Amino acid sequence: MEDTMLLDTPVCNLGWKAAEFTLCDPDGQTFRMSDYLGEKPLLIAFLCNHCPYVRAIAERLAEDTADLMAEGIGVLGVMSNDYAEYPADSPPEMKRFAAAHGWAFPYLVDEAQTVGKIYGAVCTPDFFGFNADGELQYRGRLDDAGRGDAHGRTRELVEAMRQIATKGTGPQDQVPSLGCSIKWT
Repeated sequence: MEDTMLLDTPVCNLGWKAAEFTLCDPDGQTFRMSDYLGEKPLLIAFLCNHCPYVRAIAERLAEDTADLMAEGIGVLGVMSNDYAEYPADSPPEMKRFAAAHGWAFPYLVDEAQTVGKIYGAVCTPDFFGFNADGELQYRGRLDDAGRGDAHGRTRELVEAMRQIATKGTGPQDQVPSLGCSIKWT
C-alpha cells in the first residue's frame, strides 16, 4: 500500500547549501528560511500528521526541538504531502496535530511541494541539519528508538545539532531516517 511505503533517507550530501524558501503556517503567517539561519545551525524537518513514524516520535521531537531552540538553534517543520489526497495532513489538521504534541517550532505548509522537491526530501520524518553557513551537515534520524520503546534512547539528532553548533560540522557516522514516502501530486 503506497500510503505506508517505508523509505529511508539518502546519505548526507555534506556541504549542500540550503535553498531559500518562504512558506506559511496553517494560520497564513509567513516564515522565511533565512530568518532562522544565523549564528547557530538550522534544523529543517519534513513531517506530516498521518505517518505512523512521525506519530511515534511526535512527543520526543517536541522535547528535542525545545531543547535545541533553547540553545538558539533554529527549527522549521515543513509538510509537503498532497493534503488534497491525504486530508489528515491538511492545514487545520497540521495546527491541531502540532498543538496536541507540543511542537513549538513553525510547522509550515508546502502546498506546491516545491520545497520538498528542492531539498530532495523522500520521507516523513526527514531531518536536514545545516551549519550557520547554510551547509548541510546532518541527514539522519531522530534517535535510536524509532517506533519502539524510547527509554534510554540516544538522542542522535540533538547530539548532531549540538556538534554542528560548536564545530560547524556534523558527525561522520549518520544513520538514515526511516518513514513513509512523501505523497507527491
